[in-house]
Amino acid sequence: MIELPAIRWGEPYRSLDVDEIVHFETGELVARVHVVGAGIIRRDAHKAKRARQALLAMPPAELIEKCKAAGELFENGTLSVGDSQQSPTDFIGQQSATTGMPLSMCQANMTKNAFVLKNMGQILDCLTRGLNLDTLARGYGEEGRGVTVSYQAQCDALGAVLPNNSPGVHTLWLPVIALQMGLVLKPGSSEPWTPYRIFAAMVEAGIPVEAFCLYPGAGADIGGAILVSCRRSMIFGGSQTVEQYAGNPKVQVHGPGFSKILLGDDCVDDWQRYVGLMVDSVYRNGGRSCINCGSIYASRHTKEIAQALAAKLGPIDVFPPDDPRAGLAAFTTEGAAASIWDALERDIEDPQTTHITANYGERLVENPPVAYLRPVVLHCGSPTAPAANREYMFPAVSVVECPQEKMLSAIGPTLVTTAITADENFRRDLIASRDIDRLNMGEIPTPQLDWLQPHEGNLFDFLYRSRALQIAP
Repeated sequence: MIELPAIRWGEPYRSLDVDEIVHFETGELVARVHVVGAGIIRRDAHKAKRARQALLAMPPAELIEKCKAAGELFENGTLSVGDSQQSPTDFIGQQSATTGMPLSMCQANMTKNAFVLKNMGQILDCLTRGLNLDTLARGYGEEGRGVTVSYQAQCDALGAVLPNNSPGVHTLWLPVIALQMGLVLKPGSSEPWTPYRIFAAMVEAGIPVEAFCLYPGAGADIGGAILVSCRRSMIFGGSQTVEQYAGNPKVQVHGPGFSKILLGDDCVDDWQRYVGLMVDSVYRNGGRSCINCGSIYASRHTKEIAQALAAKLGPIDVFPPDDPRAGLAAFTTEGAAASIWDALERDIEDPQTTHITANYGERLVENPPVAYLRPVVLHCGSPTAPAANREYMFPAVSVVECPQEKMLSAIGPTLVTTAITADENFRRDLIASRDIDRLNMGEIPTPQLDWLQPHEGNLFDFLYRSRALQIAP
């Protein structure tokens, strides 16, 4: 059992209010986390300026090097986390034990986070479009064309209310320290492991400890206090969360992705060539990410495509998390899997929808105290079917029959779209579509991200504002 204190600008804080995190199957106590109230968070927020000052005292190039060192430590080091020494194996085991994710999935996400830390220089070069980072540290500089440029920091520390579903999302806030701003984090209630290990790795690498706050716990008031207290915040959630913060310039919301694959009319007759790509897009990372494919659009062969996907995905079964074959994560919240399955069954009742994986055994697998959902493939005869544009936290995909000329008006907001087409007119329309955030042209699985391009919103644009600054001769 490990004890995780709250971190208040680098200082451990032990509270009388403690939450317990248990093993998802056995109920064994894995961690005790010390919880602070909203009042402490609001009070701590007044000291955020010190975090930025501590980071501004270090040149950006030095911070980048320390992020690289932190990436190596995060992936391979034994670190002081809470009151224990945590090895990489310990970290993966603890994360799996409290989230229900297979060990292989935890390892893959660990590698992803380490990659971003190790390649921080290239990632910042992309996010800032090649800006000399000393310009940010100074507040202004020259672009090389005789014009002064200035970027104004919009906060001293970024607040982030973090999820439990996929540790890979932590890559989105990792560049903040190298951008010389502090971090105020609320770790996921069952996944505090990644934020705490990254904190430990960064401090071990020499990044100022006073740049960090970590406020663990399950209480909603913790996240609310962070969002109110920080001038810029990041939050992860469902459609309701997206709607709640829509239009709020202080909050960057990361919600459902509704990511898709579109097969153009010029390529759809060769659909068998793309089955592997489609399966990978649906199944990778246990289907838990906003970048997993939830819908596949094509004008014809849709029933054959759905049947081919069902033949690959339907037989996938539930295995213990330490089994190399395990690719599905448990739903550790009581009733969550059953509720999702009930919603799916309502969608399947629509006359335009056919459940193609129905012949591959039960989809809802209940292993008290947890449950699993095995992959689901649906066929939708029209984009108006309720299941045509859904997203779930497991491998579920709808193959939707839709004429090519109607696809872009039917897909709705889409985080990642993989478009398989060589039709130049269709490609131009895809590029122009305001509903598509990230566009993959050609045979690129939807979860395959190029970290040298922005993912979901540009963190640099969110944290810094370009402004005019003139200096008299």
